[in-house]
Amino acid sequence: MCARIIRYLSLSVFFVTGVAMADNRIDTQLPGAPDLAAYGSYAVGVRSVELVNANQIDILQLDNAQPVPDPLPRYDRPLTVEVWYPADSAVTGDNQLRATMRDAVTEVMLTGRAIRDAATVTGDSGFPLVIISHGYPGNRFLLSHLADNLASKGYVVASIDHTDSTYRTQAAFGSTLVNRSLDQLFVLNEMERLSGDSSHFLSDMVDSSKTAIIGYSMGGYGAVITAGGGVTQTSVEYPWGAAHGQLGVHRAGSDSHNALFDPRIQTAIAFGPWGMNTGFWDAQGLAGINIPMLFIAGSQDDVSGYEQGTRAIWEGATAVDRGLLTFDHANHNAGAPYPAPKESFEFNATLGFYPYEHYADAVWDTARMNNISQHFVTAWLGKYLLADADSADYLDLIPSSNDGVYSVTDGVEDDTHTYWNGFADRTAKGLHYEWLEATTLPLGCDYSDADSNGGYGWNSVTNKSCPPRGDEHCDYTDAANNNGWGWDSEAGRSCPPR
Repeated sequence: MCARIIRYLSLSVFFVTGVAMADNRIDTQLPGAPDLAAYGSYAVGVRSVELVNANQIDILQLDNAQPVPDPLPRYDRPLTVEVWYPADSAVTGDNQLRATMRDAVTEVMLTGRAIRDAATVTGDSGFPLVIISHGYPGNRFLLSHLADNLASKGYVVASIDHTDSTYRTQAAFGSTLVNRSLDQLFVLNEMERLSGDSSHFLSDMVDSSKTAIIGYSMGGYGAVITAGGGVTQTSVEYPWGAAHGQLGVHRAGSDSHNALFDPRIQTAIAFGPWGMNTGFWDAQGLAGINIPMLFIAGSQDDVSGYEQGTRAIWEGATAVDRGLLTFDHANHNAGAPYPAPKESFEFNATLGFYPYEHYADAVWDTARMNNISQHFVTAWLGKYLLADADSADYLDLIPSSNDGVYSVTDGVEDDTHTYWNGFADRTAKGLHYEWLEATTLPLGCDYSDADSNGGYGWNSVTNKSCPPRGDEHCDYTDAANNNGWGWDSEAGRSCPPR
């Protein structure tokens, strides 16, 4: 515990120049931004909340070269959370966020719509919850453009500073591997608790039964685990991972991972999720994903991979409906980080590169990608968190934006119009959006009482109904060659083994 305190204090030193800090906008709405990128009707407030997850295993104190300690070392895990929320419309004040840059030293000012410590909106309550997880390293402001935007649309957004994963606290990777999903669930519980506290500013603000997880890179890794994607035994045993097999808490099929799922979480969105390209999931693990997911990636992702990375996760999540938005030719930074702060344009000798590279893309303008992400995230949450039928229309698209035909006369689309909904003429370029429906049943479905429930089963892990098996249309003549799986020619999908 003392070692942690000393390390964090040593990293908390910041550098302030005699030059005024730059004004770095995170709320830019470019001409041609798609429709749903626009800010909503709510004013936005923002506050910092300090949380402590007590009695957690201290992964940093474990070493494969040493015997397993008995008992395992434990500590109270601190988590700073930035909360964006719908605010009183008359509020005025400071709309800047003070954030640390990639070098872990330089402080920058980010300018958005949110007013620091604004009073919450009056008259409305029970807003859906969005939990955001940054990359490794990163911090709670890395996706602030998205948090700022979503709060204006009636969401409470909690963005986590993951201890041992921020620019200032970056430590052994094993802590990140084990704690990402645990942090997300802890913050969900705390947001529900604070909403029930009449003395807290979040009193009655959060409807935790409608929760979404949004993660970038390692945050996306955590989102996949939280969504039900258990990791492989191989990854549990990596010598560079979590010492003494501590990642086994998330191993596919384990009691601990099955118990992790929380039915309050209705959907998840992962930007460039890390892990598939290094063997953290296989078919069994990905089949455990049991909530609809949207994946967002660059086709040239140089960190998480694309074909063998994000796209492979998307293809493998066979038990759920899922979408994949691809920025053609973009790298790992596709859509997630806010625009590179002006202070990042200078070469950093300690890092050995321009910090600009941590935020920017070689091909795409970051503000443009942010607007597109805001649009698709809004549509996805509208459909899967709010059950809004109009939002679904923005996800009913031909796969390649470049193939869209814009044919509108006097504001009326004709029968040849196939342009992406929500995009103005000549703006839907360089993008792909693909969608797959569930082709298998979620793991853990019990059909013992299906006859009295219209054919539906029950999943005791997710506390949700399982869809009917659909055996009446299934052809099992070739099942022996397909591991017991049949084929439903009417639905155009596989049938689970009998």
